[in-house]
Amino acid sequence: MTEPTSLSAGAEQTQKSESVATVHLMQHEKEVGVPSNELGSANAATDQKEQSVSEIRKGYMFRSTGRPEKTDVVKSLVTDEDAFRNCELYLPVSSNCSAVESSEESEEDMYRDAEEIEREKILLCETSSSEHKLSVAPEMDIMEYCRKEWRGNTPAAKRMRKGYEAVAQKFASIRRVRGDNYCALRATLFQALSQATELPSWLQSEDFTMLSENLLSKYDWINQWQLKQKLGRKMGEIREEIKDYLILLRKKWKNISEIKGPIEKQEACDKLFTNEEEEYSLYEALKFLMLNTAIELYNDDKNGRRVPVFSWLLFARDTSSNPCQLMHNHLNHIGHSGGLEQVEMFLLAYALQYTIQVYRLYKYSTDEFITLYPNDPEEDWPVVTLITEDDRHYNIPVRMCQETVL
Repeated sequence: MTEPTSLSAGAEQTQKSESVATVHLMQHEKEVGVPSNELGSANAATDQKEQSVSEIRKGYMFRSTGRPEKTDVVKSLVTDEDAFRNCELYLPVSSNCSAVESSEESEEDMYRDAEEIEREKILLCETSSSEHKLSVAPEMDIMEYCRKEWRGNTPAAKRMRKGYEAVAQKFASIRRVRGDNYCALRATLFQALSQATELPSWLQSEDFTMLSENLLSKYDWINQWQLKQKLGRKMGEIREEIKDYLILLRKKWKNISEIKGPIEKQEACDKLFTNEEEEYSLYEALKFLMLNTAIELYNDDKNGRRVPVFSWLLFARDTSSNPCQLMHNHLNHIGHSGGLEQVEMFLLAYALQYTIQVYRLYKYSTDEFITLYPNDPEEDWPVVTLITEDDRHYNIPVRMCQETVL
């Protein structure tokens, strides 16, 4: 009777050893320069969504008519959608140190090594409850950051180092952005506010604060808008809360743009992005502006007006053939279970009337290394610059070495 017990114990020990080896392999992938796939498909619904998007990846060839035409050529502005379905997801940090440890250890962080994670745990435990979330980390030398993140000699690591060296010709430092599926919105808004010198014209409009009321009076389906951590809100509450978020966005933008000193302006931005309640309210405002822009583009196209190319791609997806589907299947999930897809970066740029310039490091040495959203920007639109290693997570380059010229 003892022999089966011995065999079972041996098998259990082997299984444990294999499990530990797998964990160590995942933890050290970064050190040898191999980027990890952070958030794969979690369920069948996600797999089904990715399958529908894959149909679009057959590509669109644009003829002189301007209309997209399906071809067998895999060429599209959204060819990399499967590579950045979600931004990295960090669980909310508790003010309790033990809770911090459990939340950090319960998921793999593919961007930081173990030593850096331990340092941040200590920092989080030492900070006050009002400052325990690091939305935008302090700046550090961009090449020092690169050496820490990409130390191997694999082709991927070498390409990343070359990419960072190119960015370092323009920017001296980098600020790491917290990745909770709002990273694209966070990085873009932080950059826009940190260099704002005036209130944009679209924020000065008298109708701006009435946007939620006007849209909800025309489209009943907008009542199904999902606010962060406030799912299932009543119709009237959604209308008023979105209005409050829009008012807050205009107020914060105006206040920061009126600050003249660069140091004081930066301090004001840092303070705003450590106030969790206000910060996430601003993201809801941005998402609603994206919906409004999508509705305008959709209606313009239906009425025969000229629209940008990305608009056709946006509504060519099976999951967003109209603004209602876009809201249900995409915008409602931003911040909850997914981040911005590449085609939605165009939508964000149009909503803010900003050109978003992105250094896509994994595309180094190709004509897609520096990508503009939109790719034919208006001359009077301000420019913000971001960095991404994989089109999922975005960080912020700072301390420009020379003026960025498009």
